[in-house]
Amino acid sequence: MTDVAGFLAARRGPIVDEAEAALSRLHPRHYEAAGAVETRRRLELLFDRLLEAAGSMDVTAMVEYAQAVAEERFGAGYDLAEVQTAFNALEEATWAQALAAVPPGELAETLGSVSTILGCGKDALARRYVSLAAHGHAPSLNQRALFGGTDGL
Repeated sequence: MTDVAGFLAARRGPIVDEAEAALSRLHPRHYEAAGAVETRRRLELLFDRLLEAAGSMDVTAMVEYAQAVAEERFGAGYDLAEVQTAFNALEEATWAQALAAVPPGELAETLGSVSTILGCGKDALARRYVSLAAHGHAPSLNQRALFGGTDGL
């Protein structure tokens, strides 16, 4: 069995560095406003949930963290896509590091584990964000515009 948690722990710095660089190239408004130190802290927290889930083979902490992030970022006016971009940047950085460091015979399990864990997080994030938007006003999720032109369906 592949030691996904061991790989992640060994490559924590380069993965977070790469995710931070990718995120900064995209210039997400709220993350830029939060500043580099805060953005890195957030990426490190997300990485830690990824590492925890890989080590325990349990995504509960990732799901709970993603739900909490959804609530916090929704309340701060972040667009859902902006928050998902941070998850995606971490996933892409992890993939890049895995492709460079993991033996070919272990890649499928490593990449599958990372994608499953972060996928569960992104799903929980989106579900909670949409739930919050359905109960309040979210300028980044205008449901009337989303369903415009559906009269008679």
